[in-house]
Amino acid sequence: MEQIIVRVNGVLIEDGKILLVEQDVSATRKWAHPGGKPEFGETLEQALIREFKEETGLDVAVGDLLYVTDRINKDGHRIILSFQVSKIGGKLGTGNGEEFATGKIKSVRMVPLSELHNLGFSADYCNLVKSGFPKKGSYRDNILD
Repeated sequence: MEQIIVRVNGVLIEDGKILLVEQDVSATRKWAHPGGKPEFGETLEQALIREFKEETGLDVAVGDLLYVTDRINKDGHRIILSFQVSKIGGKLGTGNGEEFATGKIKSVRMVPLSELHNLGFSADYCNLVKSGFPKKGSYRDNILD
């Protein structure tokens, strides 16, 4: 059955580092931003706050919408909304979600921005991050890969 899946993720940048979770994203990339699918009745903001806590152990405040992107491939169609987040509490690496229990998420860490490309992120995406997302709220077609 064909369906469109909506996902949210959060971009947390502090002191020249970006928060990533290690998981099997694609053949070329094993790292991603924390996030996931909203549950029925949950706002995008509520979903992102919950997913961040489950995956990273951090409490976050949701800020600006950074970009919207489509990921269309043989496995389906995902619409991903990426938001800027800021840390307001919690302890990094103490996530308690199902992803940790099942081993889907292998680790969580702050990565220097200079390492993004080496972790499989596209040059276009690396440039967006380093320039501070100059076109916040824009539609970006498949910028991660």
